[in-house]
Amino acid sequence: MLDKAPGSLSDLKTAITEQHPKLSKRLRQVAEYLLEHPNEIAFGTVAVISKNAGVHPSTLVRFANAFGYSGFSEMQRLFQQQLIEEAPSYQERVRIAREELGDEGDDTPVQLLGHFVDANARALQHLADITPSEDLDRAIDILANAQSTHIVGVRRAFVVASYISYALRHIDRKAYLIDGVGGMYREQAGTLSHEDALIAISFHPYAAETQDVAKAAVEKGVPLIVITDSEISPLASEASVCFVVKEANVHSFRSLSSSLCLAQTLSIGLAYKLDKQQA
Repeated sequence: MLDKAPGSLSDLKTAITEQHPKLSKRLRQVAEYLLEHPNEIAFGTVAVISKNAGVHPSTLVRFANAFGYSGFSEMQRLFQQQLIEEAPSYQERVRIAREELGDEGDDTPVQLLGHFVDANARALQHLADITPSEDLDRAIDILANAQSTHIVGVRRAFVVASYISYALRHIDRKAYLIDGVGGMYREQAGTLSHEDALIAISFHPYAAETQDVAKAAVEKGVPLIVITDSEISPLASEASVCFVVKEANVHSFRSLSSSLCLAQTLSIGLAYKLDKQQA
């Protein structure tokens, strides 16, 4: 598909995002797994990765070939190099490796606490490292210029959506949580105007309700701020600003610490901007 293989993980992610609609069903499945589980790709074998991704091992090789690589191992080295560059210390690299190998035995509550604290600390630092300052500025400008801000997020994302609504109201902003009471997502989305803003939070498997509200907003020309977990989230391509948040994952339990931290940053950042304007 590509004549020249991307030389960095960032370039590969960009290529995957651009080519995603053109990929076959199985290759799209691989693409989504690669973007969502970079640590597993860096350390896993073809057999283990293909099993977890739900595809045949040969599909991983076909995917690598489609993006210009001679084989899966060549592409895998990009993921390994990225982890090495992101790790701030030798101890951090050892910890990542240990987590990929897995721990034997049952965790006590205090051990679980330690796992969650360590994983979330790394995820929060990663959030600070990868979030462009211009995206934060753009999102805060959108919120500052909006007459009203509407927020939507269902299931796991509802926690983040409800916090943003709470925080914005405490800084005297008009904020409306689209909660779909009575199944009225469409009706609540109908109150959006082009002078408003919409914040949509959605994580895999990307709720249809959130997508419908976002689509209605875009059709009205409403600025859309997205918080999601993948560059190929169905909301990403429609967003005025898109924040991709990689949450901590411990024993298959995903955190919300990074998403809530970002939500708090946007809310308090808006408060600072408004206060400065009034000074």
